[in-house]
Amino acid sequence: MIARVLLVEDSPSQAAVYAAYLPATEYRAEVVGSAEEALECFDSTDPHAVVLDLGLPGMQGLELLPELLRRRPGLPCIVITDHASAETVASVLKAGAFDVLTKPFGASRLLATLRNALRQGELAAMVESYRDRLGGDRHGFVGRSPAMQAVYRTIDAAGPSRATVFVTGESGTGKELCARAVHAASPRRSGPFVAINCAALPRELIEAELFGHVRGAYTGAHRDREGAAGHADGGTLFLDEIGELELGLQSKLLRFVQTGEYQRVGDGALRRADVRLVCATNRDPFAEVRAGRFREDLYYRLHVVPLALPPLRDRADDVLLLARHFLRQQAREEGRAFVDFAPDAQARLCAHDWPGNVRELEHVIRNAVVLNDAPYVSAAMLALPSRGAPADAGRQPAAAIDVAPAAVVTTAAPVVPPAVVPAAIRPLAEVEREYIELALEACGGHVPRAAAALGVSPSTLYRKLHAWERGSGTARSA
Repeated sequence: MIARVLLVEDSPSQAAVYAAYLPATEYRAEVVGSAEEALECFDSTDPHAVVLDLGLPGMQGLELLPELLRRRPGLPCIVITDHASAETVASVLKAGAFDVLTKPFGASRLLATLRNALRQGELAAMVESYRDRLGGDRHGFVGRSPAMQAVYRTIDAAGPSRATVFVTGESGTGKELCARAVHAASPRRSGPFVAINCAALPRELIEAELFGHVRGAYTGAHRDREGAAGHADGGTLFLDEIGELELGLQSKLLRFVQTGEYQRVGDGALRRADVRLVCATNRDPFAEVRAGRFREDLYYRLHVVPLALPPLRDRADDVLLLARHFLRQQAREEGRAFVDFAPDAQARLCAHDWPGNVRELEHVIRNAVVLNDAPYVSAAMLALPSRGAPADAGRQPAAAIDVAPAAVVTTAAPVVPPAVVPAAIRPLAEVEREYIELALEACGGHVPRAAAALGVSPSTLYRKLHAWERGSGTARSA
């Protein structure tokens, strides 16, 4: 391949010499005499590299350099100058130049530097290509962590098939986004994508929303209405929070999954729809089966391709990547000047455990962008709980006890009043277990949060819980 080189030199004689240095079999040089001319022909030239003289008339080379790199990040730029002082070299390299050549220089020096610069450019492009393929922004997700790579592989494999996909994950992890990605990767991508949130509808209306109804089927049914199954014919039907379906409706859904047939509410006629099902829940589906809240036969019909979305706390490598994505997006929408996060804000973002997952992160960034305007987001702009305080304290059960680090630590003092007779003193291990279980109950079963309240590491609690489980044969609350 012949490399295109933009040569920016205001001296015609020197420009002719440098162009003559470049073998026609390897390079094609485009020579211009000013920064303004360089900018005019930059897009049409589409250079692989730039050789730039610092001493240009009008706009100086040191002003042109960042503009070229803004238009093409990673572009190999070689700067040439009459006087390469230490200060000049430092300024040029800091601005993003690949190397600095001091006049006069020979053909061998220019060619060696240019070949190295082009090789670096090729490697940078290759790295960026691999980075894109590894998931900087795939299937609508932003993330490069190993946990997300597994998600991308499953979507790539399951998307083209007809198999039902069962998505699990905590609230805010992007279950509907995942369902849309499966649809977009399937042969049904040109068909409809219809989503129903089973938890957002009154129980008595879910069947009508899912299968439709005829006029007069119930109070308020003033006309015939097609349900989600009919609307999704030829496409994908996404049932979010499917665990909220009552058992009676689960049996009707099972028949639909098996045969593709259904009946509208109040209608005896059978109808058919060709849909691909994607289901989601934030619960453990098999635990729901064991508890009798979800039909086992329906579970095995739907749980064909399981796809578990990782919580954000297990995607530490993606937190700043996601935060910067949301910052760019929301700063553009709100007309703010933000470009990045200050170091203290980055540390704060990485230290938070994100119980609300990606949705919580997006809202935190939105809050900072709407209420502030500056080049950098500082830690003070982030509406996050102070370190050590439970992030979802407001969501604790009403019956939960109030566990604070200080309260738990102070109860490590003698638990039994000194006046109690020795026979009534309880073993320390028993008291310890009781307090740990109380802390877990107060923290909603969240082991890391309970460990923080008790002033111990999560591994300590997990080890004790495992030992108790082995000793009693039954699992304790965790």
